[in-house]
Amino acid sequence: MELSNAHLTRTDLCSPFLSVLPITGVAICTLGAPFGNETICASDASAARLDELQFDLGEGPCWDALATRRPVLTSDIRRHRNPNWPVFRHTIDETDIGGLFAFPMSVGSLDIGAVDLYSHRPRCLTGAEVADATALVRIAARQVLRRVLLSHTMKPDPGADAGYSRRVVHQATGMVLAQVDLSASDALLILQGYAFSHGRTVREVAEEVVSRNLDFTSELDGS
Repeated sequence: MELSNAHLTRTDLCSPFLSVLPITGVAICTLGAPFGNETICASDASAARLDELQFDLGEGPCWDALATRRPVLTSDIRRHRNPNWPVFRHTIDETDIGGLFAFPMSVGSLDIGAVDLYSHRPRCLTGAEVADATALVRIAARQVLRRVLLSHTMKPDPGADAGYSRRVVHQATGMVLAQVDLSASDALLILQGYAFSHGRTVREVAEEVVSRNLDFTSELDGS
């Protein structure tokens, strides 16, 4: 799939959504800690404006989607009265947006951001379309996290023995893989993302996993 190696090719992450789904535009962004509010890509000016409004106001469907880890599906944004978005709801009247659909992006227990999809006309997404969007969002979340990690310097670990460090990270990756039923590359990505978000080295996090002081099953369950 086009998204799979997007962090290496710098492929536009928005394009697959436009190809697969009956929407007008899409915006992908990071939200809140630890990555800050930033638009990763926007298919057009209206999509970019959607992100900008929600960043500035601190409210809107993308914030709700990330907070609840559930899609927020609004078939007609002008008819929808959500008490959580009083200012956003008023401001959106100045745009050409009809239907608005926000999907949360997360990898394991790490919240990344959100994907906003919109259509000019009011419309609903079918169950199959929601499933397709969710699958694309899952891939996009991993690519966004990889891009962020590639563009930031991880905490250095000058005291680590290289051979030992690789062994403990490899062992921890296998344990995370078993805990959350992901591929090895995604399990390692969770370790890296957790380390980055907590200001720690990957080896330090790996050692906690191996010593069973950190279990990503409970991290995902929120316990």
